[in-house]
Amino acid sequence: MRVVVALGGNALLRRRQEPTAENQRENVRIAAEAMAPIAREHELVISHGNGPQVGLLALQGAAYKPDEAYPLDVLGAQTEGMIGYMIEQELGNLLPPEVPFATILTMIEIDPADPAFNNPTKFIGPLYEEAEANALTAGKRWAFKQDSDKWRRVVPSPLPKRIFEIRPIKWLLERKTIVICAGGGGIPTYYDEKNSLRGVEAVIDKDFASELLARELAADLFIMATDVGAVFKDFGTPHQKGIKRSSPEAIQSIEFPAGSMGPKVQAACHFAQKTGNPAAIGALADLPEILERNAGTTVMSGSKRTVWHEQ
Repeated sequence: MRVVVALGGNALLRRRQEPTAENQRENVRIAAEAMAPIAREHELVISHGNGPQVGLLALQGAAYKPDEAYPLDVLGAQTEGMIGYMIEQELGNLLPPEVPFATILTMIEIDPADPAFNNPTKFIGPLYEEAEANALTAGKRWAFKQDSDKWRRVVPSPLPKRIFEIRPIKWLLERKTIVICAGGGGIPTYYDEKNSLRGVEAVIDKDFASELLARELAADLFIMATDVGAVFKDFGTPHQKGIKRSSPEAIQSIEFPAGSMGPKVQAACHFAQKTGNPAAIGALADLPEILERNAGTTVMSGSKRTVWHEQ
């Protein structure tokens, strides 16, 4: 079975955790322990987030030479290499030495006329107090939006159209390679008026990019690993109910926050509707159980009714 696992940001850096190399490696080690059982039995493709890492690199570059800071597409490429290295090493420590790995720098085509460029919404980087955010807005012309009780930088998040490296990814899978790709939603790229490839200052939503990856690879199962056990109706209230299994149509009738679970549900529904195969959302630690549909939320076409987790 071919399985695509999209690691949420918690797999690399927990909220409010210092973005040190040691913290990130420890979190990747935990993620590797959850993915190893899948890798032993199935074809595995891994994607991941990179918001905190890109934000940190942007701050480092601006502190060194503010007028020569690297653009987000270049920073995205840097984080794909860094995070891929950590995943390869930690997962490789758990699997037989003959298992091959490959991290692929992944460019994903976007439309430069995408409406997202008129309304930046994608959070990247660390949390700030309001005064700090205002100073950065004035000094660097960054856009900020409130994130809980803090403020965080936001950038455009255009929709992914095409994965440029899909052929070499498929070639590697044919050779039984564990592939790490489309990290951070991929590197946003477009064709200019001269038909030349150009990077762009944006971040593609990792759930949408991972769904496109899973669909183009004809994955048998697409899993989005996050820090909650399932998709919940009325999350955070005394009436919350965890969804165990649902059809795309049924789960889309429920409203979810746009900044957290909403994109995951949307990506899961799109994958299930387009491929006929299941998509799942659940906790990273529950990956083996999610694979067996004993944990998390599974979205699949043809489900007759919504099944809820027992309280």
